[in-house]
Amino acid sequence: MSKTVDSHKTPQNENSLAGSVALFVVMMVLFLGAIYSLSFLSLGNPWPMAVCLVLFALAFWIPQTIFGRSDSAGEN
Repeated sequence: MSKTVDSHKTPQNENSLAGSVALFVVMMVLFLGAIYSLSFLSLGNPWPMAVCLVLFALAFWIPQTIFGRSDSAGEN
């Protein structure tokens, strides 16, 4: 009736700490770039809003789809 205790192992598809921090920094730069682009927004120049939308969409979409973090809730 002895049970072996499994140590907590990181799943194979998890990022390392350095990879997660690097991914966070890059996505935060994209997000802050989107916010910063709004400082150039005026009624005569709509391009900063377009840049803001693209950068924000990339900052949201890249981790969700390319790096597959949207489906990690049910791993454990």
